[in-house]
Amino acid sequence: MENKIKVGILFGGQSVEHEISILSARSIYEAIDKEKYDVVLIGIDKQGGWHFSNEQIFFGYNATRRLKSFTNESDQLAIIPGQKIDFLYHLSTQKKPKPVDVVFPVLHGTNGEDGSIQGFLKLSGIPFVGAGILGSAIGMDKEVTKRLLRDAGISIPYFQVVRQNDRNTIEPLQIQAEFGLPLFIKPANLGSSVGISKVKTIDEIKPAIDKAFLYDQKILIEKCILGREIECSVLGNEHPEASLPGEIKPNHEFYSYEAKYLDENGANFEIPANLPDNLIKKIQETALKVFQVLEIEGMARVDFFLQEDGKLLVNEVNTIPGFTQISMYPKLWEASGLSYKDLITRLIELALERAKREQKLITTYEE
Repeated sequence: MENKIKVGILFGGQSVEHEISILSARSIYEAIDKEKYDVVLIGIDKQGGWHFSNEQIFFGYNATRRLKSFTNESDQLAIIPGQKIDFLYHLSTQKKPKPVDVVFPVLHGTNGEDGSIQGFLKLSGIPFVGAGILGSAIGMDKEVTKRLLRDAGISIPYFQVVRQNDRNTIEPLQIQAEFGLPLFIKPANLGSSVGISKVKTIDEIKPAIDKAFLYDQKILIEKCILGREIECSVLGNEHPEASLPGEIKPNHEFYSYEAKYLDENGANFEIPANLPDNLIKKIQETALKVFQVLEIEGMARVDFFLQEDGKLLVNEVNTIPGFTQISMYPKLWEASGLSYKDLITRLIELALERAKREQKLITTYEE
């Protein structure tokens, strides 16, 4: 096919989720419809350098191995904001050999899922897959997410925020009295369950706080909710759709990084979840409301707790969820009738549709 759309898959990044990003990118690269799209692989190393890459980068890769080949200076590239499809510049050849029409960011966590890369791509005039600047920033910050959901009348677990300059005022006895035990302590801005602790005793509170502050300037203390862990995928822009919900049954204390990526028996999945029709509808409607309240576009996975009494609580959202072939976001869409390949195609189409819509806006004021 001539005039294929050129898609830049952007992965890696300066985040503790660097390795998971590469696994997601590998799955997208393997599944993308190459009859429709030419793919340009763009890796960001742990120091923030950008590099052209190829499929060799993925061979033998797993969640525990650092990617050394990103440091190859001969592949390093620079970015020229405002140049649109010619925004990539090869430093060694001083040429612009690989233009792209749209970027698919697969950057989980800090500097990738928080609006940083979305703002950069928007300034560069490049269409990109997923939530925009605002939706990405909101979805990444668990405190802001929870406050907006609470104000919109959506039920959430009870929580408290602690900022770095207040950490020495924390009294474990007071925390225990307010939240009970066990409880959860987590960074406010991070994913893949990194930095999260399930605290069972009062002596574990301070160490868990110290651990969470290694990753963020503010942390959350949350009430431990007993209930089923339900997830629902959302897809779309102005008129989003929700997938069938699925259930995660962790074999660890909670659905930790190890359970997600390092232990092949870390959890069992029920896709779709065994739920009555009325509850499926409620979960889907709530997921769509969350998507719109948080100003998200493109995609998101909404995570719930379903308590024994039927009460539904929203735990968090992920605007760039895990995207491997076995990740919940694509698996839920597969169960809903949309294949992994077609899901990738639809996300690219949504990115181009949004860019076309935004291009109609006037940027010059004339009386």
